[in-house]
Amino acid sequence: MIKKVLVANRGEIAVRIMRSCREMGIQTVAVYSDADRKAMHVLYADEAYHIGPSPSLESYLNRNKIIEVAKKSGADAIHPGYGFLSENAGFSERCQQKGIKFIGPSPYAITNMGDKITARKTMMEAGVPVVPGTPGKISSESEAIKSIKEIGLPVMIKASAGGGGKGMRLVKNQRDIKSSLRAARSEARSAFGDDSVFIEKYIESPHHIEFQILADQHGNVIHLFERECSVQRRHQKIIEEAPSPILTPEKRAEMGEYAVAAAKAVNYEGAGTIEFIVDKDLNYYFLEMNTRLQVEHPITERVVGVDLVKEQINIANGLPLTYTQNELRQSGHAIECRVYAEDPDNNFMPAPGKVTHIDIPYGVGVRVDGYIYEGFEIPLYYDPLIAKLIVWGRDRQEAIERIRRAIKEFKINGVKNNLKFLERITLADDFVKGNYTTHFIEENMDFLMEVKPCGETCDDMVIITTFIEYLDKMEKASPKEMTALKNNWKDYNRVRNVLKL
Repeated sequence: MIKKVLVANRGEIAVRIMRSCREMGIQTVAVYSDADRKAMHVLYADEAYHIGPSPSLESYLNRNKIIEVAKKSGADAIHPGYGFLSENAGFSERCQQKGIKFIGPSPYAITNMGDKITARKTMMEAGVPVVPGTPGKISSESEAIKSIKEIGLPVMIKASAGGGGKGMRLVKNQRDIKSSLRAARSEARSAFGDDSVFIEKYIESPHHIEFQILADQHGNVIHLFERECSVQRRHQKIIEEAPSPILTPEKRAEMGEYAVAAAKAVNYEGAGTIEFIVDKDLNYYFLEMNTRLQVEHPITERVVGVDLVKEQINIANGLPLTYTQNELRQSGHAIECRVYAEDPDNNFMPAPGKVTHIDIPYGVGVRVDGYIYEGFEIPLYYDPLIAKLIVWGRDRQEAIERIRRAIKEFKINGVKNNLKFLERITLADDFVKGNYTTHFIEENMDFLMEVKPCGETCDDMVIITTFIEYLDKMEKASPKEMTALKNNWKDYNRVRNVLKL
């Protein structure tokens, strides 16, 4: 049985993994770069080892150094979290060669599902619906033009070797094919060291829905239902919820069965995610498989009642799954917001810096997975995700009300962040009604951007939201300061009208 786990990651996911390990009586080992010497995962772990300079390539992506630390510390397993080396088949294989358990799938599964073209072929052979597209890589511009003519515009050109929106281009016009193909290849080469691309039919007004799966070493595979991940900006998820507000019980059951079939097709072991794209008529198609834990896994944990990290460790120990499919149910509704150190007013540029003050929201149904604390310097070298705010409610309405309350209570000073942007998302009509698509952000950007004091053209909800922010200031203001606040805000009287004050 695993007795000590090295977590080959940083930030909130490293802390989250260590918490489950501690509950299981398993010791933890942290690794850190120069920039993370005082990071929370370093302070939380039982042991911590320096692995290199701040840039990821010289530290968190240094496979040899991480394995060296694992051997030195006596760790018998490595958990890669997500990102970094989590979907690196070579790292998984190297762990096996060194007698260290890799808490994740086999190199075979990572390789076959990590390459999108191979994954498409595998899913087609398994009978899982896939988006119409090219059977393999595109070798030339003339082949691309011919394939697009057969598929029909619009199409997506996608990098074969990666994800996260890199190496991806939407083509709506014939004249843009060549330039889009070159751009996608160039970006793919830069991001993944592989410029191969393929082409898929573009699904208009799509929903991005993924199914969580678990598979043990005894052939047992289950799904833990779905997550709706359609609130995205630049193909990066911002808010996720479970269950999806659009799926019927029948569609949920069908897609769950296909998710299990997809995992079985590659003899999968561990936790993974089968991602689908769903059109306005609820037709669904396999998109890709993520062979790791997902950022948004906590909402599944909250709705289904399963600790996914503990299940991963049990699977790595060779134990059978703790649950059968028939034992699993969705209970209530959960929403996750990704809190970033970024500046929405400056094209969402990362905003590293020193955290001078932080208030974490608490209360019934609220969970925060984070890694920052007062005085911590957020590095500029890594993803700007600093926390995940997760709430649960008895139904979707209560979950929405709770996430709004929790966002308002979440205060981070010293660095710019996207909390106000997240709050605006939860106020938008399309989100409240649950009928949003992956185009939600771009279609609602004017509403979602931080509200400034405005004129007669503002709608009542914008006015009221802004007024509430002013009330927060007024609570601490002297009579003189309160008068100045009122005089400086030209919509004050109009708000009194709206609220009938």
